[in-house]
Amino acid sequence: MTGETAQRDFEGSAEMLRALAHSVRLQILCAIKDTERAVGDIEEVTGIVQPGLSQQLGVLRKAGLVSTRREGKQIFYQVDRERLTSASDLLDALAGTEGRRPEAHTARIHSGGGAAVFAKIKR
Repeated sequence: MTGETAQRDFEGSAEMLRALAHSVRLQILCAIKDTERAVGDIEEVTGIVQPGLSQQLGVLRKAGLVSTRREGKQIFYQVDRERLTSASDLLDALAGTEGRRPEAHTARIHSGGGAAVFAKIKR
């Protein structure tokens, strides 16, 4: 194993990728990518109803992809950009595209694109 491979948390990375690999969770992340939202607001924006919404938010929370803040009885969610950047870094490493453009992470976060762009199949 190389030094990088020995240091990588494969279980944590796999959990994070499993959390991302679900259409409902991706929809939730897109709904909160630019702003913090209360659960009721997420439900309104996405059309995902309780208790399914709470279940999917729990998966995202466990994977560390969202952070929360409580205000009274309301819980507010927002994307954990640092954790998503680590997901992007992992995918870049797998695709062999890491370090190609220093501004790539910032551009991907703001454009809605991401490291999954590497998945184009070339024949």
